[in-house]
Amino acid sequence: MIKAIVCGVGGRMAGRMVHLIQTAEDMQVVGGIERADHPAIGRDVGEVVGLGNIGVTVSADLEGVIEQGDVVIEFTTPAATVEHLRIAAAHGKAMVIGTTGLEKEQLAEVQRLAQQIPCFMAPNMSVGVNVMFKLLQDAARLLGDEYDVEIIEAHHRYKVDAPSGTAVKMAELLAEALGRNLEEVGVFGRPRGIIGERKAKEIGIQAIRAGDIVGEHTTIFGGLGERLEITHRAQSRDNFGRGALRAARWILQQPPGLYDMQDLLGLKG
Repeated sequence: MIKAIVCGVGGRMAGRMVHLIQTAEDMQVVGGIERADHPAIGRDVGEVVGLGNIGVTVSADLEGVIEQGDVVIEFTTPAATVEHLRIAAAHGKAMVIGTTGLEKEQLAEVQRLAQQIPCFMAPNMSVGVNVMFKLLQDAARLLGDEYDVEIIEAHHRYKVDAPSGTAVKMAELLAEALGRNLEEVGVFGRPRGIIGERKAKEIGIQAIRAGDIVGEHTTIFGGLGERLEITHRAQSRDNFGRGALRAARWILQQPPGLYDMQDLLGLKG
């Protein structure tokens, strides 16, 4: 039985993770973490997520419960994620990170700490999205510089970061496939007014926030006289959750290092 500690249990994604873990035959929730001022602190994790009492209390202290678990599953904020990874690394516990929006310095620390433990990190745990990543790179290499590249992502009104981590990853992979530096060619939204015509090697990334959209990502390869669009639409958060559970099972079998869904699915190379 895999014993999981879920961080961010008061949030939408981590809450669904608790549901999925509790219905899995080979996993169980042994810890639930939230920030110290969250109203869920002290309550039963199951009650917080709508499952009823499961005998696990929400705590702000990962250090206090870390030894009870085999793997830490993280859907929180960038700062909290890095702090929790420090604790996991100190105790030799595997970790699955679904948090997005980390800055360069935080990502560098994740990479450093991941050399001590098996650590899985992906901006999107969906199998379909990660297959899309591979398709985008293949399409970009085949189409080349003759086609303009634009990314459009849409999420619910409550999402706090923009563009999404998935859209950023898409842009990074496309830039790599096209031999471009995203720092130089990335256009994150466009200002109002006369801004001049599009530069040939731009990679545009546009973000939409509305209603309860779970997540949609479209890449447009626009040529003269035709365009190719590759789209992924998520219809439920459970899709991401099932991918995270698959990652948790897989990462426990790996040596220390930083891994992602491309590693799990064998799509690298």
